[in-house]
Amino acid sequence: MPKHKSSKKNAPKSMGFEEPLIQLHKKINELKEYSATAEVDLSSEIKSLEDRLSKLENDIYENMKPWDRVQVARHPERPTTLDYIPLIFEEFIEFHGDRLYGDDEAIVGGIASFEGQPVTVIGHQRGKSTKENIRRNFGMPHPEGYRKALRLMKQAEKFKRPIICLIDTKGAYPGKAAEERGQSEAIARNLVEMAGLEVPVLSIVIGEGGSGGALALGVGNHILMLENSTFSVISPEGAASILWKDSALAQTAAEAMKITAPDLLEMGIIERMIPEVRGGAHHNAQKQAEFMAAAIKESLVELNKLNSDELINQRYEKFKSIGVFSE
Repeated sequence: MPKHKSSKKNAPKSMGFEEPLIQLHKKINELKEYSATAEVDLSSEIKSLEDRLSKLENDIYENMKPWDRVQVARHPERPTTLDYIPLIFEEFIEFHGDRLYGDDEAIVGGIASFEGQPVTVIGHQRGKSTKENIRRNFGMPHPEGYRKALRLMKQAEKFKRPIICLIDTKGAYPGKAAEERGQSEAIARNLVEMAGLEVPVLSIVIGEGGSGGALALGVGNHILMLENSTFSVISPEGAASILWKDSALAQTAAEAMKITAPDLLEMGIIERMIPEVRGGAHHNAQKQAEFMAAAIKESLVELNKLNSDELINQRYEKFKSIGVFSE
Protein backbone atom coordinates (compact mmCIF):
# COMPACT_ATOMS: atom_id res chain seq x y z
CA MET A 1 0.00 0.00 0.00
CA PRO A 2 1.45 3.41 -0.97
CA LYS A 3 2.73 5.66 1.79
CA HIS A 4 0.67 8.68 2.59
CA LYS A 5 1.91 12.02 3.84
CA SER A 6 -0.42 13.32 6.48
CA SER A 7 -1.85 16.75 5.81
CA LYS A 8 -3.08 17.13 9.38
CA LYS A 9 -1.53 20.29 10.83
CA ASN A 10 -3.64 20.58 13.96
CA ALA A 11 -5.77 18.26 16.06
CA PRO A 12 -9.12 17.48 14.41
CA LYS A 13 -12.02 19.72 15.38
CA SER A 14 -14.02 18.29 18.24
CA MET A 15 -17.74 17.55 18.39
CA GLY A 16 -20.26 18.18 21.15
CA PHE A 17 -20.31 14.68 22.57
CA GLU A 18 -16.50 14.80 22.90
CA GLU A 19 -16.54 17.80 25.27
CA PRO A 20 -15.88 15.72 28.46
CA LEU A 21 -12.80 14.22 26.78
CA ILE A 22 -11.52 17.65 25.78
CA GLN A 23 -11.86 18.99 29.32
CA LEU A 24 -10.05 15.96 30.75
CA HIS A 25 -7.26 16.24 28.15
CA LYS A 26 -6.88 19.90 29.10
CA LYS A 27 -6.64 19.10 32.80
CA ILE A 28 -3.99 16.41 32.20
CA ASN A 29 -1.89 18.79 30.09
CA GLU A 30 -2.17 21.50 32.74
CA LEU A 31 -0.94 19.11 35.44
CA LYS A 32 1.96 17.95 33.26
CA GLU A 33 2.96 21.57 32.61
CA TYR A 34 2.74 22.50 36.27
CA SER A 35 4.67 19.39 37.29
CA ALA A 36 7.49 20.28 34.88
CA THR A 37 7.75 23.99 35.75
CA ALA A 38 7.20 23.78 39.53
CA GLU A 39 9.24 20.59 39.93
CA VAL A 40 6.38 18.93 41.81
CA ASP A 41 5.74 15.21 41.48
CA LEU A 42 2.15 14.83 40.27
CA SER A 43 2.68 11.53 38.48
CA SER A 44 0.08 9.64 40.53
CA GLU A 45 -2.58 12.31 39.90
CA ILE A 46 -1.74 12.37 36.20
CA LYS A 47 -1.85 8.58 36.00
CA SER A 48 -5.25 8.56 37.71
CA LEU A 49 -6.63 11.10 35.23
CA GLU A 50 -5.18 9.21 32.26
CA ASP A 51 -6.87 6.01 33.46
CA ARG A 52 -10.10 7.93 33.81
CA LEU A 53 -9.63 9.36 30.30
CA SER A 54 -9.12 5.90 28.83
CA LYS A 55 -12.29 4.61 30.51
CA LEU A 56 -14.26 7.67 29.39
CA GLU A 57 -13.09 7.23 25.79
CA ASN A 58 -14.30 3.64 25.86
CA ASP A 59 -17.65 4.68 27.32
CA ILE A 60 -18.18 7.45 24.75
CA TYR A 61 -16.86 5.86 21.55
CA GLU A 62 -18.29 2.40 22.17
CA ASN A 63 -21.77 3.71 23.01
CA MET A 64 -22.25 6.40 20.40
CA LYS A 65 -25.81 7.51 19.73
CA PRO A 66 -27.16 7.89 16.17
CA TRP A 67 -26.83 11.68 16.30
CA ASP A 68 -23.20 11.35 17.44
CA ARG A 69 -22.51 9.22 14.35
CA VAL A 70 -24.23 11.79 12.14
CA GLN A 71 -21.85 14.44 13.48
CA VAL A 72 -18.81 12.24 12.80
CA ALA A 73 -20.04 11.46 9.27
CA ARG A 74 -20.28 15.22 8.62
CA HIS A 75 -16.95 16.14 10.19
CA PRO A 76 -15.25 18.75 7.96
CA GLU A 77 -11.94 16.88 8.12
CA ARG A 78 -13.37 13.43 7.40
CA PRO A 79 -11.36 11.73 4.61
CA THR A 80 -12.90 11.98 1.15
CA THR A 81 -12.77 9.78 -1.95
CA LEU A 82 -9.58 11.46 -3.19
CA ASP A 83 -7.98 10.99 0.24
CA TYR A 84 -8.65 7.25 0.19
CA ILE A 85 -7.79 6.46 -3.44
CA PRO A 86 -3.98 6.84 -3.14
CA LEU A 87 -4.04 4.97 0.18
CA ILE A 88 -5.97 1.96 -1.09
CA PHE A 89 -5.31 1.76 -4.84
CA GLU A 90 -2.30 2.01 -7.12
CA GLU A 91 -1.81 3.63 -10.53
CA PHE A 92 -5.06 5.62 -10.40
CA ILE A 93 -5.88 7.51 -13.59
CA GLU A 94 -8.81 9.93 -13.35
CA PHE A 95 -11.22 10.27 -16.26
CA HIS A 96 -13.35 13.35 -16.93
CA GLY A 97 -16.61 14.23 -18.63
CA ASP A 98 -19.84 12.48 -19.53
CA ARG A 99 -19.41 12.89 -23.32
CA LEU A 100 -22.76 14.68 -23.38
CA TYR A 101 -22.51 17.96 -21.48
CA GLY A 102 -19.40 18.43 -19.35
CA ASP A 103 -17.38 17.36 -16.34
CA ASP A 104 -18.88 17.40 -12.85
CA GLU A 105 -16.21 17.62 -10.16
CA ALA A 106 -18.65 16.45 -7.48
CA ILE A 107 -17.99 12.94 -8.80
CA VAL A 108 -14.51 11.60 -9.53
CA GLY A 109 -13.70 8.32 -11.23
CA GLY A 110 -11.14 6.40 -13.18
CA ILE A 111 -9.19 3.17 -13.41
CA ALA A 112 -6.76 1.80 -10.85
CA SER A 113 -5.18 -1.36 -9.53
CA PHE A 114 -6.15 -3.11 -6.31
CA GLU A 115 -3.64 -5.74 -5.22
CA GLY A 116 -2.78 -6.40 -8.84
CA GLN A 117 -6.38 -6.53 -10.12
CA PRO A 118 -7.60 -3.76 -12.48
CA VAL A 119 -10.67 -1.99 -11.07
CA THR A 120 -12.81 1.05 -11.79
CA VAL A 121 -13.17 3.48 -8.87
CA ILE A 122 -15.97 6.06 -8.72
CA GLY A 123 -16.92 8.30 -5.82
CA HIS A 124 -18.57 11.47 -4.62
CA GLN A 125 -16.10 14.23 -3.83
CA ARG A 126 -16.76 17.09 -1.46
CA GLY A 127 -14.38 19.85 -0.47
CA LYS A 128 -12.62 20.62 2.79
CA SER A 129 -12.40 24.39 2.31
CA THR A 130 -14.94 26.96 1.12
CA LYS A 131 -13.15 27.33 -2.22
CA GLU A 132 -12.98 23.60 -2.84
CA ASN A 133 -16.56 23.05 -1.70
CA ILE A 134 -17.75 25.59 -4.27
CA ARG A 135 -15.66 23.88 -6.93
CA ARG A 136 -17.05 20.46 -5.96
CA ASN A 137 -20.57 21.81 -5.37
CA PHE A 138 -20.39 20.52 -1.78
CA GLY A 139 -20.33 16.95 -3.08
CA MET A 140 -23.81 17.25 -4.63
CA PRO A 141 -23.62 16.04 -8.25
CA HIS A 142 -25.38 17.40 -11.33
CA PRO A 143 -26.78 15.01 -13.96
CA GLU A 144 -23.50 15.05 -15.87
CA GLY A 145 -21.79 13.64 -12.78
CA TYR A 146 -24.05 10.60 -12.74
CA ARG A 147 -23.73 10.21 -16.50
CA LYS A 148 -19.95 10.29 -16.13
CA ALA A 149 -20.21 7.60 -13.46
CA LEU A 150 -22.40 5.47 -15.74
CA ARG A 151 -19.98 5.91 -18.65
CA LEU A 152 -17.17 4.57 -16.48
CA MET A 153 -19.33 1.69 -15.24
CA LYS A 154 -20.17 0.59 -18.79
CA GLN A 155 -16.49 0.85 -19.68
CA ALA A 156 -15.65 -1.33 -16.67
CA GLU A 157 -18.22 -3.89 -17.80
CA LYS A 158 -16.70 -3.96 -21.30
CA PHE A 159 -13.23 -4.69 -19.93
CA LYS A 160 -14.42 -7.00 -17.11
CA ARG A 161 -13.24 -4.77 -14.27
CA PRO A 162 -14.91 -4.79 -10.83
CA ILE A 163 -16.50 -1.47 -9.90
CA ILE A 164 -15.88 0.12 -6.50
CA CYS A 165 -18.07 3.11 -5.57
CA LEU A 166 -17.35 5.40 -2.62
CA ILE A 167 -20.51 7.16 -1.46
CA ASP A 168 -20.32 10.50 0.34
CA THR A 169 -23.05 13.03 -0.47
CA LYS A 170 -25.93 14.83 1.19
CA GLY A 171 -27.84 14.18 -2.03
CA ALA A 172 -28.03 15.10 -5.68
CA TYR A 173 -28.01 18.84 -6.44
CA PRO A 174 -31.64 20.09 -6.42
CA GLY A 175 -31.06 23.29 -8.40
CA LYS A 176 -32.92 24.52 -11.49
CA ALA A 177 -30.03 23.82 -13.89
CA ALA A 178 -29.76 20.23 -12.67
CA GLU A 179 -33.49 19.68 -13.20
CA GLU A 180 -33.31 21.21 -16.67
CA ARG A 181 -30.57 18.77 -17.63
CA GLY A 182 -32.53 15.76 -16.38
CA GLN A 183 -31.43 15.05 -12.81
CA SER A 184 -34.15 12.51 -12.05
CA GLU A 185 -33.62 10.71 -15.37
CA ALA A 186 -29.86 10.48 -14.81
CA ILE A 187 -30.32 8.93 -11.35
CA ALA A 188 -33.03 6.54 -12.56
CA ARG A 189 -30.86 5.48 -15.49
CA ASN A 190 -28.00 4.65 -13.14
CA LEU A 191 -30.29 2.54 -10.94
CA VAL A 192 -31.52 0.54 -13.94
CA GLU A 193 -28.09 0.08 -15.54
CA MET A 194 -26.30 -0.80 -12.30
CA ALA A 195 -28.87 -3.50 -11.59
CA GLY A 196 -27.83 -5.30 -14.78
CA LEU A 197 -24.05 -4.87 -14.76
CA GLU A 198 -22.21 -8.13 -15.47
CA VAL A 199 -19.22 -7.34 -13.23
CA PRO A 200 -18.91 -7.17 -9.42
CA VAL A 201 -20.18 -3.89 -7.95
CA LEU A 202 -19.06 -2.87 -4.48
CA SER A 203 -20.53 0.27 -2.88
CA ILE A 204 -18.96 1.72 0.28
CA VAL A 205 -20.55 4.56 2.27
CA ILE A 206 -17.62 6.58 3.63
CA GLY A 207 -19.54 9.57 5.02
CA GLU A 208 -23.10 10.63 4.36
CA GLY A 209 -25.22 8.55 2.00
CA GLY A 210 -28.17 10.78 1.26
CA SER A 211 -31.25 10.13 -0.87
CA GLY A 212 -31.18 9.29 -4.60
CA GLY A 213 -27.85 11.05 -4.90
CA ALA A 214 -26.30 8.18 -2.96
CA LEU A 215 -28.45 5.44 -4.49
CA ALA A 216 -27.18 6.35 -7.97
CA LEU A 217 -23.85 4.78 -6.91
CA GLY A 218 -25.38 2.32 -4.45
CA VAL A 219 -26.89 -0.56 -6.43
CA GLY A 220 -24.11 -2.98 -5.58
CA ASN A 221 -23.67 -6.69 -4.98
CA HIS A 222 -22.22 -5.72 -1.62
CA ILE A 223 -22.92 -2.51 0.28
CA LEU A 224 -20.41 -1.67 3.01
CA MET A 225 -20.47 1.22 5.47
CA LEU A 226 -17.86 2.80 7.65
CA GLU A 227 -18.87 2.48 11.29
CA ASN A 228 -19.73 6.19 11.66
CA SER A 229 -21.32 6.77 8.27
CA THR A 230 -25.05 7.19 7.53
CA PHE A 231 -27.28 5.94 4.71
CA SER A 232 -30.81 7.27 4.37
CA VAL A 233 -33.53 8.45 2.03
CA ILE A 234 -33.51 11.87 3.73
CA SER A 235 -31.46 13.81 6.26
CA PRO A 236 -32.55 13.81 9.92
CA GLU A 237 -33.29 17.55 9.62
CA GLY A 238 -35.46 16.96 6.55
CA ALA A 239 -37.33 14.10 8.17
CA ALA A 240 -37.95 16.15 11.33
CA SER A 241 -39.28 19.05 9.24
CA ILE A 242 -41.74 16.73 7.47
CA LEU A 243 -42.81 14.61 10.43
CA TRP A 244 -42.91 17.20 13.20
CA LYS A 245 -42.59 20.54 11.35
CA ASP A 246 -39.45 21.25 13.35
CA SER A 247 -35.91 20.61 12.05
CA ALA A 248 -34.60 21.11 15.61
CA LEU A 249 -35.86 17.59 16.33
CA ALA A 250 -33.24 16.12 14.00
CA GLN A 251 -31.63 14.20 16.87
CA THR A 252 -34.91 12.41 17.58
CA ALA A 253 -35.37 11.71 13.87
CA ALA A 254 -31.87 10.23 13.59
CA GLU A 255 -32.72 7.72 16.32
CA ALA A 256 -36.08 6.80 14.79
CA MET A 257 -34.88 6.47 11.18
CA LYS A 258 -32.26 3.73 11.74
CA ILE A 259 -29.71 5.36 9.44
CA THR A 260 -26.45 4.22 11.05
CA ALA A 261 -24.21 1.34 10.03
CA PRO A 262 -25.01 -0.84 13.10
CA ASP A 263 -28.75 -0.45 12.43
CA LEU A 264 -28.50 -1.19 8.70
CA LEU A 265 -26.24 -4.19 9.32
CA GLU A 266 -28.77 -5.59 11.78
CA MET A 267 -31.56 -5.15 9.20
CA GLY A 268 -29.52 -6.89 6.51
CA ILE A 269 -29.39 -3.89 4.17
CA ILE A 270 -25.59 -3.82 4.17
CA GLU A 271 -23.20 -6.76 4.05
CA ARG A 272 -20.48 -5.45 6.29
CA MET A 273 -19.67 -2.62 8.69
CA ILE A 274 -16.07 -1.43 8.41
CA PRO A 275 -14.66 -0.46 11.84
CA GLU A 276 -13.32 3.06 12.29
CA VAL A 277 -10.28 4.24 14.17
CA ARG A 278 -10.99 5.56 17.67
CA GLY A 279 -12.91 8.82 17.45
CA GLY A 280 -13.57 8.64 13.70
CA ALA A 281 -11.75 8.22 10.39
CA HIS A 282 -10.51 11.84 10.47
CA HIS A 283 -8.08 10.91 13.26
CA ASN A 284 -6.04 8.54 11.08
CA ALA A 285 -6.82 8.26 7.35
CA GLN A 286 -3.94 5.83 6.75
CA LYS A 287 -5.22 3.33 9.33
CA GLN A 288 -8.78 3.75 8.13
CA ALA A 289 -7.69 3.00 4.57
CA GLU A 290 -6.15 -0.26 5.80
CA PHE A 291 -9.48 -1.29 7.33
CA MET A 292 -11.24 -0.45 4.07
CA ALA A 293 -8.70 -2.32 1.93
CA ALA A 294 -9.22 -5.46 4.02
CA ALA A 295 -13.00 -5.21 3.59
CA ILE A 296 -12.69 -4.61 -0.17
CA LYS A 297 -10.43 -7.62 -0.52
CA GLU A 298 -12.88 -9.82 1.39
CA SER A 299 -15.80 -8.77 -0.81
CA LEU A 300 -13.90 -9.13 -4.08
CA VAL A 301 -12.71 -12.62 -3.14
CA GLU A 302 -16.36 -13.58 -2.73
CA LEU A 303 -17.76 -11.74 -5.75
CA ASN A 304 -14.99 -12.68 -8.20
CA LYS A 305 -16.16 -16.31 -7.91
CA LEU A 306 -19.55 -15.47 -9.48
CA ASN A 307 -20.22 -15.39 -13.22
CA SER A 308 -22.20 -12.57 -14.86
CA ASP A 309 -25.60 -14.23 -14.47
CA GLU A 310 -24.91 -15.05 -10.83
CA LEU A 311 -23.82 -11.47 -10.12
CA ILE A 312 -27.00 -10.03 -11.61
CA ASN A 313 -29.18 -12.54 -9.79
CA GLN A 314 -27.40 -11.96 -6.46
CA ARG A 315 -27.94 -8.19 -6.84
CA TYR A 316 -31.61 -8.71 -7.73
CA GLU A 317 -32.27 -10.99 -4.78
CA LYS A 318 -30.43 -8.66 -2.42
CA PHE A 319 -32.59 -5.64 -3.18
CA LYS A 320 -35.76 -7.69 -3.50
CA SER A 321 -35.33 -8.89 0.09
CA ILE A 322 -34.90 -5.38 1.56
CA GLY A 323 -37.96 -4.38 3.55
CA VAL A 324 -39.08 -7.95 4.23
CA PHE A 325 -38.99 -8.75 7.94
CA SER A 326 -40.16 -11.57 10.16
CA GLU A 327 -40.66 -11.44 13.91
